[in-house]
Amino acid sequence: MTQEEHTRRYTFADTNRYKIVRIFANRERKVTIHRNLTLAEAQAHCHDPQTSSAGCTSKTGKARTRNYGPWFDSYSLDN
Repeated sequence: MTQEEHTRRYTFADTNRYKIVRIFANRERKVTIHRNLTLAEAQAHCHDPQTSSAGCTSKTGKARTRNYGPWFDSYSLDN
């Protein structure tokens, strides 16, 4: 059996859907900003440096940080 055949046969198909939640460190506020994503989509979103105040360089992201303090995007199951 090749590695590709093994992967196809034994890889668990994740049929769950995920949401992106923006979390603000200085507030109890959490905002759902995306829903119904695959795990790969959710992980890709959160891996982007623009999805936290620490790595964000966009005008919008910097304004969000000035207005609300530190923030980051996280993902969880979309129930």
